[in-house]
Amino acid sequence: MHDPTEPSTPGRLIKAPENFIGPEGVRTVFREAQEGRRDFIRGAFAAAVATGGSAAAGRAAAQANPVPAAGGDPNILNLPAHTTGLGQGVVTDGYGRPSQYEKNVQRRQSPGLTQTTQASVSFAPLQSLFGIVTPSGLHFERHHQGWWDIDPSKHRLMINGSDERMLRKPMVFTVDELMRLPQVSRFHFIECGANSGMEWGNVAVPTCQYSHGMISCSEFTGVPLKILLDMAGADTKRGRYVLAEGADGSSMTRTIPMELIENGEVFVAYGQNGEMLRPENGYPLRLVVPGVQGVSWVKYLRRIEVGDKPWATKDEAIHYIDLMPDGLHRQYSGIQECKSVVTTPSGGQVLLDKGYYTITGLAWSGRGKVRRVDVSVDGGRNWRQAALQGPVMDKCLTRFTLPWVWDGKPALLQSRATDDTGYVQPTYRQLRAVRGTRSIYHNNAIQTWLVEESGEVKNVQLS
Repeated sequence: MHDPTEPSTPGRLIKAPENFIGPEGVRTVFREAQEGRRDFIRGAFAAAVATGGSAAAGRAAAQANPVPAAGGDPNILNLPAHTTGLGQGVVTDGYGRPSQYEKNVQRRQSPGLTQTTQASVSFAPLQSLFGIVTPSGLHFERHHQGWWDIDPSKHRLMINGSDERMLRKPMVFTVDELMRLPQVSRFHFIECGANSGMEWGNVAVPTCQYSHGMISCSEFTGVPLKILLDMAGADTKRGRYVLAEGADGSSMTRTIPMELIENGEVFVAYGQNGEMLRPENGYPLRLVVPGVQGVSWVKYLRRIEVGDKPWATKDEAIHYIDLMPDGLHRQYSGIQECKSVVTTPSGGQVLLDKGYYTITGLAWSGRGKVRRVDVSVDGGRNWRQAALQGPVMDKCLTRFTLPWVWDGKPALLQSRATDDTGYVQPTYRQLRAVRGTRSIYHNNAIQTWLVEESGEVKNVQLS
């Protein structure tokens, strides 16, 4: 067996402050994981998984984590107040809220990214979410000049051309007029280009909320941008780009290639998860550009301009670009490549006892659908295919699960996604070989969580 701590070995650990395990610790993880895998294969649980039957997996789970009889549990024997008394009436302010016992499930801020006079980023609590839809109140935030609650009756969207050849009839729409037009509703993820950016710098943030929480997934509703451009008489043979401009203080402006618009994918959204957009998510209008980094989903959208070349605006020339190893910048690299993360067990969580667990997480690709997710519990030496929960949709989060019996020994949890183009999520070593170590944006490397014998789960990096 190769020494996993030697530089030539793909499993070599990269030091991450506060969450670094030394060479002897790595040897122990791999040795005990290998021994545990042999025991696991011999066990009844592996046989149950091999059948593919949920009932068999359930029986194995019960054997691994037996549920005690009710016995003298006072929570069973004594009727609580909610069973014997009168409950509360309807919510008095008309808008429901989560349970008081879920108050810790919230977006959280980080001082580690660009700040204005207000906090500019909040991260979604991925470790506490189920399925694929992010509740609107937990959707991550990224602001470039703070958020506004704009009066929709006064907001306008203008469609114009960089010159008269690009657009026959400039138009201005009210929000009400847009809502009268043909609409679409689609589920899509939105990911900030800087998601996982701190990991580029060898900083192991403690939880997946901070490492991957600048991603969310919603059902968005709006009118295809192609319909608006057709109404305005856009010359899409000559005008191969549009500029989207926001109405906030930063005047966020982004170039969108026309080929993304022509197939109807890009749309002007006013709805999110069955209601109007939240103010922090761009109310009353935002652009939806599926598969492309979130900064291009311009919030508070007020103008679309048709032109024949990219605009190279400030947020395209000095921000959201990748510094390559040769010193050049990679520009207009907006597509969010295939990526995944295990959300449970993940950093900051604790496994309370040995036995059955369901490893679960999220996968996504800006180029299409997730085709497959593999999970490893020994740092990538061995992989097992996870189950994908339906529906699996285009440019949307996909939930994956894998049954696992933890034997109480150290484990290194990873997930590796493959999309329907055949692209496979890279390791840090593979990504850094191409992109170097000085980037901030578009980090889609495989994430590793160390499960210690104590059950504590920590963030580490494997190259």
